[in-house]
Amino acid sequence: MERPERDDSDPNRHERTTSYPRPGPGNSMHRWHEVRSPLRVTINYIVILVCRISPSLALKRFLFRQLGMSVGSRVAFGLESTPDVFWPELITIEDDAVVGYDATILCHEFLRDEYRTGAVHIGEGAMIGAGAVVLPGVEIGAGAQVAANSLVTEDVPPETTVAGVPATESGSTAS
Repeated sequence: MERPERDDSDPNRHERTTSYPRPGPGNSMHRWHEVRSPLRVTINYIVILVCRISPSLALKRFLFRQLGMSVGSRVAFGLESTPDVFWPELITIEDDAVVGYDATILCHEFLRDEYRTGAVHIGEGAMIGAGAVVLPGVEIGAGAQVAANSLVTEDVPPETTVAGVPATESGSTAS
């Protein structure tokens, strides 16, 4: 699958995801092996599992790049952090970003009648807190901060802090 072009003018993550009809009977996850090579997913899983437990930041960056992720200089991945196992090549993380302990970056959503893929872009110096989940198609701006245990369902502008489920700008209240 080719990496989709980014459209920086569109703040809606759903506009940056691609939807595909389920490949047969049952829900879309039931037949995942028809849309992704089981061997490729197994290799991705093993590499990601090694990275989850390795304390070496250099090793993690090297191995994630081998999976097709775009990983900048000095990016730090906390223990147990998990990039997308199915489509890691849709992840871009710029220089000096931090992905905290047990954070998850998803580039796919298997739903009942369809599945979606979308690139995730994490800007320079951004921080993803421990246990946070970033959904497909999200862009997190340079210097932005995602608080621990947050669910990022929308783009995060540069130099902005978000927190909560769903994550909203700190100090703002959901209506």
